[in-house]
Amino acid sequence: MKHSLFRLSLIAVIGALAFSSCVSQKKVLLLKELQMAEQNKSIEYRNERSLNYKIQPGDNLYIKAINIIDERNSNVLNGESSRYSMGSDASIYLNSYTVNEQGYLDYPLTGLVQVKNLTVEQVKDKLQTELSKFIKETALIVKLSNFDLTIIGEVAKPGKYKVYQTEISLLEAVAMAGNFTNFSKTSNVKIVRRTNNGSEVIKVDLGKADILSSPYYYLKPNDIVYVEPLKIKRWGFSTFPYSTVLSILSLGATIFALYYRYKD
Repeated sequence: MKHSLFRLSLIAVIGALAFSSCVSQKKVLLLKELQMAEQNKSIEYRNERSLNYKIQPGDNLYIKAINIIDERNSNVLNGESSRYSMGSDASIYLNSYTVNEQGYLDYPLTGLVQVKNLTVEQVKDKLQTELSKFIKETALIVKLSNFDLTIIGEVAKPGKYKVYQTEISLLEAVAMAGNFTNFSKTSNVKIVRRTNNGSEVIKVDLGKADILSSPYYYLKPNDIVYVEPLKIKRWGFSTFPYSTVLSILSLGATIFALYYRYKD
């Protein structure tokens, strides 16, 4: 009888250890279907990467005109904005032009130009055409200067981030925010995206590999990414209570063994 109780207690402790390790792996595992790639060598997920973000009211565009013949004249073409360096968020703002509510860009050398729903490259071509009517031998540099992302919820460093590139994926954004915490519910990540009529909420599952081919895999300016917490977070633990769970199960096994020992 004693040997049986000892075996039961040992099984309970081993089970608790297994439980504590398995839960951790299950929570943080991403792109689960990619495990098949170990046997099949590779799995391809097609995603037509779209760099053609459409300019919207409120966007800021950095515009610089350069004289091809004599680049030194670029200071005259760019007016007051040339006095500021591009070293900080404030300087980027001061070197940028804001698209108004009607979708017009007021660039001093061309006047009002409608740019709403145009890509950055289309804006550049349109401004270049208008500018060529007045000034010859001039090239334009046009960039979107306000690619902001807000990442909140169960990430290590939630906050608002500046993105100094033309695109960023969901996984890159999470990495930028310090990666997931132990309580991240990767199967229920929400993207709040601005629309013409307000905002839409998109739910994505980063635990599935087909996210790589999702149209929401690449984020857009001003997106908000919310990583939902697991239900256990509501219990108030700051970290997953592996030791607590193990102690409770071990104590239960001990009480169980003592009960049957004295019962006999």
